[in-house]
Amino acid sequence: MSKKVIGFLAVLLLFAFTGCKDEVLPKPAGQLRLDYEVAKYATFSNPCPFTFEMNGKAKIKATQNCEFTIHYPKMKATIYLTYKTVNNDIEKLLRDAQKLTYEHVIKADDILEQPFINNDKKVYGMFYRVSGNAATNAQFYATDSIKHFVTGSVYFYAKPNFDSIMPAADYIRNDMQHLIESIQWK
Repeated sequence: MSKKVIGFLAVLLLFAFTGCKDEVLPKPAGQLRLDYEVAKYATFSNPCPFTFEMNGKAKIKATQNCEFTIHYPKMKATIYLTYKTVNNDIEKLLRDAQKLTYEHVIKADDILEQPFINNDKKVYGMFYRVSGNAATNAQFYATDSIKHFVTGSVYFYAKPNFDSIMPAADYIRNDMQHLIESIQWK
């Protein structure tokens, strides 16, 4: 046999033995799993005419005129709280709060209104659950209808892709729900 044929057979055998490996299987599609600790709430006392409970994992900062920002650094989100005194303008304050929520109707798939009434603490309001790729997924207002008016909204510092931020959005929405339920006037 010629050297070319023997060389060709040797290379062919080399490929045959080294090319045999286990069958390659594609990895199944995975989903990102985000687990958050169970929220532990504590009363946030302040010089303003109201108190509320907030998640101990969040960082709060007072800005001005009883306005607060509650930051969730790991989730890249912030809840903005604003306080206003009612001066015979409750209708205007309610209209402004509703207008702020319904500005998101362009990107929102749905806006669910959940009335909130706590007769014992004289806290009345509305909690809005915004579905879809809107800039916010939850907003609320709370009032005693006579002196106090508080609004709250959450914003994420990420592109509003609802599927991606849904676990964090649900977690913070629950915190906001607890916040409105724990408001007390001084």
